[in-house]
Amino acid sequence: MVAIDEERGSARYHESLGISTVTTAGIFGPNASGKSNILAAFAWLREAVAGSLRNWDETIPIQPFAFGDARHQDTSFVVDLVVEGIRFEYILELNRERVSFEALYHYPEGRRRRIFERKRNELILQRGLGELAGARSLLTDRSLVLSIVRRFEEPATVSFIRSLMNMTSLGHSLNGFRRHPGFGRFKTMDMFEAPIQDELDIFLDDELDLRDSSMRQQAMSLLQLADLGVADVRIEEEKVERAGGIAKRRSAKLVHSSDDERLPFDYEAESEGTRTWFDLIGPVLVALQRGSLVLFDELEANLHPVLTSQLVQLFQGRASNPRGAQLIFTSHDTNLLNQLNRDEIWLTQKGSDGATRFAALSDFAGEKVRRSQNVERGYLSGRFGALPDVSRPEVLRELGLLG
Repeated sequence: MVAIDEERGSARYHESLGISTVTTAGIFGPNASGKSNILAAFAWLREAVAGSLRNWDETIPIQPFAFGDARHQDTSFVVDLVVEGIRFEYILELNRERVSFEALYHYPEGRRRRIFERKRNELILQRGLGELAGARSLLTDRSLVLSIVRRFEEPATVSFIRSLMNMTSLGHSLNGFRRHPGFGRFKTMDMFEAPIQDELDIFLDDELDLRDSSMRQQAMSLLQLADLGVADVRIEEEKVERAGGIAKRRSAKLVHSSDDERLPFDYEAESEGTRTWFDLIGPVLVALQRGSLVLFDELEANLHPVLTSQLVQLFQGRASNPRGAQLIFTSHDTNLLNQLNRDEIWLTQKGSDGATRFAALSDFAGEKVRRSQNVERGYLSGRFGALPDVSRPEVLRELGLLG
């Protein structure tokens, strides 16, 4: 997310680092070239930090690369985050049996300083963090230090962990990463519930009130932006019988208007595109309010190109995204290429060894790619690679497409 062209308005400058970052990054490439895996790695890491203490009793659910010697090697993750102007670097190396290495560093004065470093089950802490010493007693072969220190309100770690936990995952291929609170936690229907007076809002952890009238107004504006014919949203609650007794279930009904008539429709009766747009409104608005990261796999799925373009613009605009929230998405919608700068476009290509090659368009073509160019035309013509190979004569001949 580091900007190459810093002079444009959508790049956000970080004075403490002396660099600018972009707020959108689109990943393009053929089917099965590894686009979704890049987002899944982010989502897996977030889920690992959230649940290693509860869920990793017998094995670590890692999926190593399937070919060659890599299947027997540790899987490595490295994440760089800028949180409140401070750069953090988190490194994790592990296999199905144990965590081999884990470390969190920060750069409070531009120089790397260790917060903690763990080699196997030996934990070294930064001086002055003695209150985290209790983490050693909870450390096992299959537990993350970062999962353990979540229990401590240590200023040196809490902002990084919160930033990682606030990551949001959207898209069909990432649905499996919504099991823990955080992914899919903030639902659009929460914004249309009536405010509860004199009651502590227990599901909020950072003073973000989803039922504030301004949040409802913004959510309604996004619904109307899609021109779905929706005039209002009603949240209904019903009692359902379950094994443990009676439970309450909420459901959303979208009120459609036609001439002088207004009629509520069940959510299940709406089109796939309407449901997709409705579901993303809540997580996206929360991310924009927090300045957090959104992962969106197959951005164009069930959405009109005009809507995907508007969604990207929400993250690019300074007025709509004042806190610098970031959107990383995969897509086959080449129309978006001309809306993105060269440092916001990433390409994937699978090699003969099965590995994904991943590079920014700015790295791939450098100064040859200028903003005035039609990037979509250049991409579809094969200039940058990362296209399906549909020119193999033997395949075309077998299909009867070549004499």
